[in-house]
Amino acid sequence: MKGRATLLFAAVWCSNVSPLAAQRAPALPADFDAYVERVLKTFDVPGAAVAVVKDGRIVLAKGYGVKRLGQPARVDENTRFGIASNTKLFTATAIALLVEQGKLKWDDPVIRYLPDFAMYDPFVTRELTVRDLLVHRSGLGLGAGDLLWWPASTYDRAEIARRLRFIKPATSFRSAYAYDNVLYTVAGLLIEKLSGMSWEEFVRTRILLPVGMTSSTVRHSNAADKGNVAATHAEVNGVVRPIAPMTSDNTNPAGGVGTTATDIARWMIVQMDSGRIAAAAAGAPDRRLFSPSSTAELWSIVTPMRPGAPERAGFEHLRANLLGYALGLEVSDYRGNLRLQHSGGNPGYLSLVTMIPGHRLGVAVLTNQESDNAFSAITYRAIDALLGVTPPDYLAYYTVRRDTARAQLARTSLRSAAARDSTSGPSLALPKYAGRYQDAWYGDVDITMEGNGLVMRFAHTPSLVGDMRHWQHDSFLVRWRDRDLRADAYATFALTPDGTVDQLKMAPASDDVDFSYDFQDLLLRPAASTRAP
Repeated sequence: MKGRATLLFAAVWCSNVSPLAAQRAPALPADFDAYVERVLKTFDVPGAAVAVVKDGRIVLAKGYGVKRLGQPARVDENTRFGIASNTKLFTATAIALLVEQGKLKWDDPVIRYLPDFAMYDPFVTRELTVRDLLVHRSGLGLGAGDLLWWPASTYDRAEIARRLRFIKPATSFRSAYAYDNVLYTVAGLLIEKLSGMSWEEFVRTRILLPVGMTSSTVRHSNAADKGNVAATHAEVNGVVRPIAPMTSDNTNPAGGVGTTATDIARWMIVQMDSGRIAAAAAGAPDRRLFSPSSTAELWSIVTPMRPGAPERAGFEHLRANLLGYALGLEVSDYRGNLRLQHSGGNPGYLSLVTMIPGHRLGVAVLTNQESDNAFSAITYRAIDALLGVTPPDYLAYYTVRRDTARAQLARTSLRSAAARDSTSGPSLALPKYAGRYQDAWYGDVDITMEGNGLVMRFAHTPSLVGDMRHWQHDSFLVRWRDRDLRADAYATFALTPDGTVDQLKMAPASDDVDFSYDFQDLLLRPAASTRAP
């Protein structure tokens, strides 16, 4: 059931805060700064910005650690981090503003405004609504189409949207949740069409500036700016080091915003105040970014999601009982309270924004390393403190979680290596595999002989150049020359009875590969037998 049940839920669920705790006005613990520093050290995170808001005020906006490993400059409250998919709420809010202007309605079909837009299924093309662009229920698989823009590609925003018509659905329309980015790109095109300005300019002038987010930016490419910007880091071959940031702007509507602790605090306050912007000066009138009716839309679950597995003793509260996706937000419960939350991840940046509207409490953690354990350990320590709840040992919990995941990856890698038939050879001489291959939605992939080996090149993704090392039979391991990608893949050829290549399929070589490398969705055929889209 869609609608306003979420708001009713927010109003009637009680919290676990005792009357005595409420009288004591819960606050961050005295050792919170030291705790954050311990978390960063434990998970090898160079720096973080933390924002905490309560009752319409900023409790904390502070930086921790350094902006770049090996350099002394420290993170402060105005250091900018990329927040990746936490951008999605900005895009949803932008559409809410257009709805309030009467430019469109949430349940209008997209093709009413973008008549050339199409999905693979004509029925979905006809029925897909503005709301459907934001809620991950279109039938596309997890991360489907992300290779059109990730890593940085030569496709522009309009071409990415055009190629969606060639991506086969993974499920029927509106039957399942599967996270996607590409439909937020379409939402950006919709905003541009109806507002007469770029998504970037609309979000900057209609959202960031009115909210007072004057240090925030709207482009992935701003991650390469000089000044007070956190550098991007990741663990590569077991060592945390700086990596290149994402700088392609073709999918800014899905993940391009960069912000600071101070600015994200202001954003959380406005969201939890149903769009109200407090006056900067005493006696001046408050303003509104959007109305309470837009809040009702943004916070209402549209796509139900299945809660995760039960948690171990002492941490049962981390498992949601209610879980679903609203408009740019995940909606769930936490200790008997409505929780609005979203994470974001770009190369070298991870963020988590959490709001508990019933307590007007928000916590945002922005980091310059890819550790979700770090932002979770910080977030829940802060939330529990301000709910007046004695927190369990989150640092120990997330340390075990990290170590368990690493052990599982190691076991999977060992099993894969043990199952390999290293004595087998390819069916064909290596030059027989070379040629141009085409996928219906991605386009061209070239395989060439260089020296004694094969090299794969994605025609529209300059960084996807990899050496193909024979794995077993007609399967090869593609090792990308840009080792920062951390996304090696298997490439497996299927042959026709006469011994020529019929098709080529790919798959990530590790469970640790980001889901946006959706190699498994490609079906590559020799160019001679396939017409390019």
